Amino acid sequence: MLDASAAGRQMWFDKNHPDVLYVDRRTAPAGYIPEQPGFTIEPDVQADFTALPFADATFHLVVFDPPHAEISATSITGKKYGSLFGDWRPVIAEGFAECWRVLAAPGTLIFKWNEAAVSIKEVLDLFDAKPLFGHTTAKSGSTKWMTFYKGIGG
Repeated sequence: MLDASAAGRQMWFDKNHPDVLYVDRRTAPAGYIPEQPGFTIEPDVQADFTALPFADATFHLVVFDPPHAEISATSITGKKYGSLFGDWRPVIAEGFAECWRVLAAPGTLIFKWNEAAVSIKEVLDLFDAKPLFGHTTAKSGSTKWMTFYKGIGG
């Protein structure tokens, strides 16, 4: 399993699952976010999700929770998840394509997006694959979870 943008591994119940490879381009020590002194960013592999250092079809499960688009890099959310500014569309498209490339067939890709600044429709329009199903979470309903499936030959 691969978490291509793990940050602080917030979505994981077991933040050190032995079958998961946690990847992020950032590292950050405890105390990085003063309001959350125990928060760290400690990837197993330091790499950018737009250029993953793995062979094609390596993982049967990939999780992609990219940085938020157009959110303050100095906010708690920006510090935890990262933030994208300017022309973020090619970055998200390249990231999804990389996650899809390293996804084996058959395989499942879980995609998470927060619509704080950009709608999920605008993001999904960037991808060649379409989700099978999804779910809305958060008090505001702004966090979207999507499940993509790569079938044999796909």
